[in-house]
Amino acid sequence: MIDTSQILIVSAVTVMTVILTIVGIQLIFVLKEFSMLVKRANRITDELEKIGMNVGHGAGEIVGFISGIKNFVGIVDILAKRKEKKNDKK
Repeated sequence: MIDTSQILIVSAVTVMTVILTIVGIQLIFVLKEFSMLVKRANRITDELEKIGMNVGHGAGEIVGFISGIKNFVGIVDILAKRKEKKNDKK
């Protein structure tokens, strides 16, 4: 026949199996949430990278614009000096 110790062992194993099954299911849900979190973080990182590239491109355009202005001012100075030289010769 079945002793009380055997009944206790079978019931303990059954309870532990149920608890571990529930913990396993909860772990699966947590891992799915973590996976979604990592995907969101990856998307955010990609967007920040795009913004950084756009800012870098914009900064390059600003530097080019300022360089163009410097060149324009240089040309104006050269033309002004030529005009002064012509006026001095007269």
